Amino acid sequence: MSKIHGIAHRGYPLKHPENTLRGFRAALELGFDHLELDVQLTSDGVPVVIHDATLDRTTGGQGLVRSHTWEQLMQLDAGDGERIPTLEQALLLLKDRLTVDIELKQTGDAMPGLEQTVLETIHRLGMREQVILSSFDHYAIERVRALDSKIAIGLISYGASASLFPYLAQLRGTYLSVKHVYVTPSFIERCREEDVRLMVWTPDDDASLRAWSEYPDLLVCTNNLEGWISVTAARQAQLS
Repeated sequence: MSKIHGIAHRGYPLKHPENTLRGFRAALELGFDHLELDVQLTSDGVPVVIHDATLDRTTGGQGLVRSHTWEQLMQLDAGDGERIPTLEQALLLLKDRLTVDIELKQTGDAMPGLEQTVLETIHRLGMREQVILSSFDHYAIERVRALDSKIAIGLISYGASASLFPYLAQLRGTYLSVKHVYVTPSFIERCREEDVRLMVWTPDDDASLRAWSEYPDLLVCTNNLEGWISVTAARQAQLS
């Protein structure tokens, strides 16, 4: 099966519970070459895959993720009987099958040791060449770079800014992730000039996906996996 060039956002949340092994399997079955997932630390230092700081939206639990032990989180339903996976469980499923964009859900000093623990998991599994570490918390990415001089890193920004480029170069980073509504053709060209891999998130409607399919060198991060497959196939048919 040919690979689909794109990023499966939190697995396939339009059809399966987000950030679960079921959703990740669906993205694998559809042939995506990248997948994004979110990581936090439990109170006993286990890196787990969940987006929100609290459990309320995506599980049957309540309260902060970081206030619970892994044993407590194991008991929760993350949707349709799925469980919150550990980072190790997720990476073992995805190993040698696609590139994993791991978003560190760090906020200041809320989860001390998150960066070190995530790196230890990646190194133990031999997946250093298969992952990208990214975050809205750019100080977290600074800590990653201080701990590992070569692993792929990226900055996430809600908006586009010229100030991101020198900072990314300073960190020796390769990836830049920006909300799609802020990305212009001139910004795309600047990324090409700077040799930065641009990720745009998260266009989901068909019109937006068709527009982004005109830029095959970008990494489009979407919840609408089959929609992205459809528009990219249509574009390839037009070009052939």
